Amino acid sequence: MPEATSLAAFALVALGMVLTPGPNMIYLISRSLCQGPAAGLISLIGVALGFLVYMLSAAFGITALLFAVPYAYDALRIGGALYLLYLAWQAVRPGGRSAFEVRDLPKDSPKRLFLMGFATSLLNPKVAVLYLSLLPQFIDPSLGHIFLQSVAFGTIQIVTSVTVNSLFVLTAGSIAIFLAGRPVWLSMQRWLMGGVLGALALRMAMDSQR
Repeated sequence: MPEATSLAAFALVALGMVLTPGPNMIYLISRSLCQGPAAGLISLIGVALGFLVYMLSAAFGITALLFAVPYAYDALRIGGALYLLYLAWQAVRPGGRSAFEVRDLPKDSPKRLFLMGFATSLLNPKVAVLYLSLLPQFIDPSLGHIFLQSVAFGTIQIVTSVTVNSLFVLTAGSIAIFLAGRPVWLSMQRWLMGGVLGALALRMAMDSQR
């Protein structure tokens, strides 16, 4: 098993990643606002399943094999950067809306909520890059059991992400009400989210395969 210091360090990395606005957070908050916390939690289960798929893929080496294919890494990296830039533009464009603004969206069935959460998680390039470029840095071959180490670190990421996202889901309504009466704060939140997403996109675009 990994050392406690390595587990704690990876937990901090996972916490920083989940606090960075991204597709998963935006989807969960929007669903919670338009359909209630229960819908957000159902969507979160789907998101968590997507995390589990990535964790097992990394543990079995499937993700590394995918990125070993010529141009596969670059294609996902550039596609992910473009997607993040699109999200950044949606946040700051004239007439754009904050993730915490209540909007009229069609109500989805529990099955669709689950499947959409799962798809959003699987198509989130940030998650794939997390498991490819960050997780291997914490693996210590001298400790043996590479698979068990990968599962241990992956479990920490899943638990951290689910816990933090659960808090966002359950408090999205209160945050939305707070921001609704403070347009300056709402605008600041939009520009902060857009700035973070844009920075992530540029970093991802300039990254190179390890």
